[in-house]
Amino acid sequence: MGGRVEGKIACITGATGGIGRAAALTLAREGALVVATDLAADRGAELVAEIEAAGGKARFLAHDVTDEDAWAGVIADIDREHGRLDVLVNNAGIGLSAPVTEMSLSDWRRQTAVNLDGTFLGVKHALPLMRRGGGGSIVNVSSIAGLKASPNVSGYCATKAAVRYFTKSVALECAALKDGVRVNSLHPGIVATAIWDSLIGTRPDGSNERPRGATLAAFTERAVPFGRPGLPEEVAAGVLWLASDESSYVSGTELVIDGARSIA
Repeated sequence: MGGRVEGKIACITGATGGIGRAAALTLAREGALVVATDLAADRGAELVAEIEAAGGKARFLAHDVTDEDAWAGVIADIDREHGRLDVLVNNAGIGLSAPVTEMSLSDWRRQTAVNLDGTFLGVKHALPLMRRGGGGSIVNVSSIAGLKASPNVSGYCATKAAVRYFTKSVALECAALKDGVRVNSLHPGIVATAIWDSLIGTRPDGSNERPRGATLAAFTERAVPFGRPGLPEEVAAGVLWLASDESSYVSGTELVIDGARSIA
């Protein structure tokens, strides 16, 4: 199957790595013009080049999701260049691990600013443009940490649970207005991405003697019923479905992609 989001304009935050990168590549492959945003401009240029080399369409905008003026600028740019926005994927996020008594207030606030405030600002500023175009799909990337608590990540769990219920409330607002905008949350489990380097103390190159691959494999073997970590591409497939018209009767729900971790 191809062209599942053909002609749609899609904005993806945190798009240069992990799930965001996989989502950008997947949506572009399926026909969307991807507006990728992130703080990492060098990796943004590489992502655009990769998409264009494969025959897709993409642009990159440097973007701090915690900055409301920056959000207003991104949406204004999309309006000016494309005249509409069909898909917003609020993917940017960070994960900080510490016992609650050892977590600093600055880390608590930084994590909340990226994971929760960034999602709020994206929805707030994207909705008017989506409504003007007759509707769209918003995908807020939460986590199984928004469904199932874990020790030493209380701040992360708090932000991801908040994204879950924020999503549901906005979905009801949009449904009441009959504005054609669907709003859903996505809940990845343990996925082989860089966020785990901060959550469980690994390094992609093994420089601290806890290489990501080996450490995640051992962790997921005992913690995940599937016995392995997920792949970013597997989560991106869920983003694609929620972004496409195949999910036209789906709003306010949670799409869990976690190898059954959340019910174990």
